[in-house]
Amino acid sequence: MQSWLSMVKEATLAGRRFFRVRVVTLPLTDYSRFSLWGSKFTCQAGEDIYYLPRDQAADLPNHDYWLFDSSKLVKLNFDEQSTWLGGEIMEDPHEIVKHNYWRDSALHHAVRREDFAAEQSVQRY
Repeated sequence: MQSWLSMVKEATLAGRRFFRVRVVTLPLTDYSRFSLWGSKFTCQAGEDIYYLPRDQAADLPNHDYWLFDSSKLVKLNFDEQSTWLGGEIMEDPHEIVKHNYWRDSALHHAVRREDFAAEQSVQRY
């Protein structure tokens, strides 16, 4: 994890932006609580993390993805047991535009990590 934190810190100091929206089920699962705890370290390194309750994400896709510079799209593939199967580079401009829209919609409705933690009364995280 330290190498990730170092990379985020160096990149953000150089002017790049790292952010993500985590769609979570409420009440939080053990894994989501652990993820919330760990996110404080990546936020300290310069990443912006937002949270969106799953019931507010009905219009979002049912898959995870990375979007780089609003123009490079990687769909993340998992099996039924949530085992990582790899990433699929998607180059179709229409897909990239849709995923940009979904990113913007998610950000519009999500709350910052600190606010989410306070709302969930998990301030110890």
